[in-house]
Amino acid sequence: MELVARFYVTDAGNDPVRDWFKALSKTDKVAMGKAVQRVQIGWPVGRPLCGSLGDGLYEVRQDLSDNRTGRVLFCFTGKSQIVLLHAFIKKTQKIPPAEIDLARKRMKGGRP
Repeated sequence: MELVARFYVTDAGNDPVRDWFKALSKTDKVAMGKAVQRVQIGWPVGRPLCGSLGDGLYEVRQDLSDNRTGRVLFCFTGKSQIVLLHAFIKKTQKIPPAEIDLARKRMKGGRP
């Protein structure tokens, strides 16, 4: 079963994850998009592409140009739908707690 991916939208109508994708170079946008698509088509997907951050929050990882790594944090909102909550370029070994906290806050808001 293929998962449907939705972008998180703020109460003000902003679309932060879609905006993040738009800001990427074409090469990085394609790579990150394919990573999300592999999750949609092949769920469950394990490491190194995808991992659980606990309590229903997951991450998609993708190497990008210039030795950077992109992350998209998502959750399930049903059996076959995921919401892309937050995206960022990872700059440290561990995911900064603020990135996870923001995704969890959006997850609790439940606005796909």
